[in-house]
Amino acid sequence: MYAKDAEVLFPPRVTAALQDLRGPRWQRLVARIHTLPENHPDALAFSLLMIRLCSCLTCHPHNYRALHGCTLCARQVVARYRGSDAELLAQWEQARLEVRRWLALGVPPEE
Repeated sequence: MYAKDAEVLFPPRVTAALQDLRGPRWQRLVARIHTLPENHPDALAFSLLMIRLCSCLTCHPHNYRALHGCTLCARQVVARYRGSDAELLAQWEQARLEVRRWLALGVPPEE
């Protein structure tokens, strides 16, 4: 049986489900990102961060992550992240710089 929650890449609709998993700085970021349109550069950077953390590019319909769905996968990845919230937010800032460079100069983010 396949999860109805599984998609090809991190779906922005899952963002709100990640808010309660970390400290106040993470919670503020997720609350802000959740209010933005999906095509806002900061929301795109958050999706890029989550795609990297969740290894979405290696997910396929028959693996464990896809069978349980994107929401559960993303929640587990964020909750189990071994770095600090500051490190997690620094990764988002890096993704944000890459998205801005992509939009301004056409240089795609690194894989």
